Amino acid sequence: MGAETAVRRGIGTITLDVRRGDGPEAAQFYTFAALVTTDRLIERSPDAVAAAVRAIRNTQMALKATPELATEVGKRLFPQAEAGMIADIIRRDLPFYDPAISEDAVSRMNQFAQDIGLLSAPVPYAQVVYTEAQQLWTA
Repeated sequence: MGAETAVRRGIGTITLDVRRGDGPEAAQFYTFAALVTTDRLIERSPDAVAAAVRAIRNTQMALKATPELATEVGKRLFPQAEAGMIADIIRRDLPFYDPAISEDAVSRMNQFAQDIGLLSAPVPYAQVVYTEAQQLWTA
């Protein structure tokens, strides 16, 4: 939203969007949206975690079908100018609306974290992604 505001006001330019392939190929996987929780919450409240995954998937599907829904919600939460931008931003970013996190994405994220010294070894996919919820990504 901040970048879009700057561009529309003529005071900013987007020069790099790694999600769209700008920069090194691997950089496309350095950032993506994710729902983060703890193993403790998954163990204590698996139904709540599953409900959150379903809610994200259902919201993404609804926004893909009707991006203007975001404007309706935005008008209740944001100033008018920002609320008026939301549907355009949603439309532009629809290719990235996917609740799934692939093994390839985790592998590349691991490589990035190792390259910058955050990890000394990769973290297994099943430790990063709650694999029991995978069926909810497409259900």
